[in-house]
Amino acid sequence: MANHKEVIYGLYNDETELLRAVKAAKNQHIEIMDVYSPFPVHGLDPILGLEESRLHIAGFVYGMLGTLTAFLGMTWIFTKDWPVIFGGKPYWSVPAFIPITFELTVLFASIGMVVTFYIVSGMGPGITNNYLDDRITDDKFCIAFDKSEVSESDAQAFFQSTGAAEVNVKHIN
Repeated sequence: MANHKEVIYGLYNDETELLRAVKAAKNQHIEIMDVYSPFPVHGLDPILGLEESRLHIAGFVYGMLGTLTAFLGMTWIFTKDWPVIFGGKPYWSVPAFIPITFELTVLFASIGMVVTFYIVSGMGPGITNNYLDDRITDDKFCIAFDKSEVSESDAQAFFQSTGAAEVNVKHIN
């Protein structure tokens, strides 16, 4: 059986109104389910108490994997598999490996970070995610409350006091 949730959300017209509303919700100890915006809002993460992403650590690991793949691959190819002296260089010429090593480092890091981001975010081919309002990805900012956590009258009063342009209720899976 699917888990259905009823959400009450308010739409704001700009990010400064959103930041003020999130601060007000935190000050009033109202449990925020989620905050949505069409672009990153500077200063929102610390107010919500979100930790810094660890995606950069994954990027470093993927980059090192690319570096090792390139360096060890070229070492094996040029010293064991196909040892050819060209241009008077020795079999194992580390300076000649630098451009390819750099390129594979960047390639592995970028592809690995994109795949990791999509997996962690629950996005990808064939996956459909619930959304509250189409305008959240365009020009509106949103604070959502779970109706089982906050009464509808309290949420309505909160949204009215913080200047929400619109308040709606939606059932999501």
